[in-house]
Amino acid sequence: MNFFNQLYLTVFNRFKGRYKQKANSIALFYTSVLQIALLFLGGVFFIKFLEQMKVVVMSSSNTWMLFVLTAVFIHFKNWVNYSGRKRRVLNAKLSNKKDLGYATFILIVLPVAIIGLSLLMLQAL
Repeated sequence: MNFFNQLYLTVFNRFKGRYKQKANSIALFYTSVLQIALLFLGGVFFIKFLEQMKVVVMSSSNTWMLFVLTAVFIHFKNWVNYSGRKRRVLNAKLSNKKDLGYATFILIVLPVAIIGLSLLMLQAL
């Protein structure tokens, strides 16, 4: 089970008690936002690195279009993976283990910190 599957199941189990019908949507949205934020951080790093090396690979508008298309693909991939049988299989695997122990504060701060760091890097240089 990879890191994103564990995070998905942690968020799903945290919200399952309070929001029975929306727990899957909340966990799906959280996982997608985290993966898209990591993609954004990596993209900003490589854009700034290539600017320092004075290498022009793509125009700015093409880069943003590629980012948006990749973000839509990531969300669609997560929706397909976590909406059906795979979620039930992962949940069955996790039922034998204890809670993964991620604090709610860390779960909230992680995507916000990644997006903040990305925006800071985007404005720098």
